[in-house]
Amino acid sequence: MRVPVVIVGAGPAGLTAAALLGRYGVECLVLERWESVYPQPRAVHLDDEVHRILGRLGLAGEFAAISRPCHGLRLLDPDLRVLAEFRRSPGGGRHGYPEANMFDQPDLEHLLRTHLATVGTVTLRGNTEVTGIRQDGTGVRVEVTDRGTDARETVHADYVLGCDGANSLTRTAIGATMADLKFDQRWLVVDVATTAGLGQWEGVHQVCDPARAATYMRIGKTRYRWEFRLLPGETGDDFGHLDRLHPLIAPWTGDIPPGDLEIVRVAEYTFRAQLADRWRDRRVFLLGDAAHLTPPFIGQGMGAGLRDAANLAWKLAGVLEGTLPASALGTYEAERKPHARAMIRRAVLVGKAMTEGGRFGDLIRRVVAPHLNGRVLDSATPALHRTDLVVRPRFGRSLAGRLCPNALLDDGTRFDDVAGGRFAVVTTSTPSETERAAIRESGAVLVTTRRSGELHRWLRTGAAVVRPDGTVQSDGNSLSRSLPRFTAP
Repeated sequence: MRVPVVIVGAGPAGLTAAALLGRYGVECLVLERWESVYPQPRAVHLDDEVHRILGRLGLAGEFAAISRPCHGLRLLDPDLRVLAEFRRSPGGGRHGYPEANMFDQPDLEHLLRTHLATVGTVTLRGNTEVTGIRQDGTGVRVEVTDRGTDARETVHADYVLGCDGANSLTRTAIGATMADLKFDQRWLVVDVATTAGLGQWEGVHQVCDPARAATYMRIGKTRYRWEFRLLPGETGDDFGHLDRLHPLIAPWTGDIPPGDLEIVRVAEYTFRAQLADRWRDRRVFLLGDAAHLTPPFIGQGMGAGLRDAANLAWKLAGVLEGTLPASALGTYEAERKPHARAMIRRAVLVGKAMTEGGRFGDLIRRVVAPHLNGRVLDSATPALHRTDLVVRPRFGRSLAGRLCPNALLDDGTRFDDVAGGRFAVVTTSTPSETERAAIRESGAVLVTTRRSGELHRWLRTGAAVVRPDGTVQSDGNSLSRSLPRFTAP
């Protein structure tokens, strides 16, 4: 069997990569060792930039139905008094979606799987174990075993995307290793269901307490999560019964009888900060937790995997179609790795604000934390670094590498609706017929801003070339500056 793309792992990163590739008509096979969605809750947050990726798949409405807007984050002292508050808009932000969204990961995976069932070029095979990945001059050989029948098979692929998690076989196969970014803490993660109202602020509560740091958040209509740093000698098994657990969550549950609280899950996790030393070997790529592990303090772990998928999928589609050079794939790691490192460092900084003791911890909490709003907890993430597909000047300001807003246009549609997975030229001036013809020939779409419009205020003057993933490739006065030919269907 031969397919253009094999995706190892059907978690959020793998499913999103498959859906985005399917949008371009790329045939791909998703291999997952489990038969169905893992039922336990894990990731619970994504921001408006990541929500926008789901919107490009036509899933914004469905995701809104299974998620809950979050009002932001509060840093609290050990007595639950507010040290700092960072609000997020529960309405539409710059990308048209709430800036913070709470959800249950199994619900998201069910949504993505249901969507993939409608994509004719994507096949998902569960209960299938990938046992080996080898490259040769013609492509990649993927050895698989059916876990039900023990039948073995070799799948030949042009490219392989390793979305197989923290214990990635794909990462081992390409000889990559995880670099430790010096954060390692054991935490208790608790999910509780109750129909009783807790009456708490509708945002994330981070308790900054060196003795017992904690996190509280509402996930859904009847679902709540707590995370508590474990003390030396404690394990998750120590809190498997409500009589041991209740004293920890009582500051939020108040007078609600313990009998009205249903424990959905109690588990021990080690929060780590790690980054793979390389994300690619020739035709094999790493995405999601296979490439990076992020402490959960700013809710960017799972979203990073979806960002990986959004960055790579259109480039891979263009290379397979023959409208982009193979060198375009070299920009994936060059763009995503520094971005992932920056987000991990943000998460580590907030984690230290919660857990550090002594004078250093007090300095972070009392002096640094109130000034973190624009730098650490804004929903806008850093610009991508310079590559062949991010044309930034070495000096001076530029929009290149940043996301173009998913702005409302004059006809009531949004930018992504018009761009439709293609390159777009956004301009404040009326282009000549020659320029229009060049844009059409390249496969791009033209978006002319109006003075009163959101895009005009963002762009101000001149023009910007926006990539299929919404990232600005270049800006300036030339409409066709560095505009590649990209005609993937």
